[in-house]
Amino acid sequence: MSLERNDVDKIAHLARLELAENDVLDYAGNLSKILDLVAQMDRVDTRGVEPMAHPLEMAQRLREDVVTEIDQRDHFQQIAPQTENGLYLVPKVIE
Repeated sequence: MSLERNDVDKIAHLARLELAENDVLDYAGNLSKILDLVAQMDRVDTRGVEPMAHPLEMAQRLREDVVTEIDQRDHFQQIAPQTENGLYLVPKVIE
């Protein structure tokens, strides 16, 4: 895909980027190469390829699910500016 000067100008405007006039043609060429690469990758047959989260066969190390801190809810409720029925009351910020 070949981008023209006005295409790059539109993209720059949408991205709120200011480009120097003498750089626009370089950007057009580079962006065209990127789009060509994307089109080339899009043509690859990926049927039967299983998606993966990581390129290496690794398992997530899990830790034991144990409580490591004491319950201080009553203490924090006492020092909070406003609470009601165990909830913290805060000023309304959305109208």
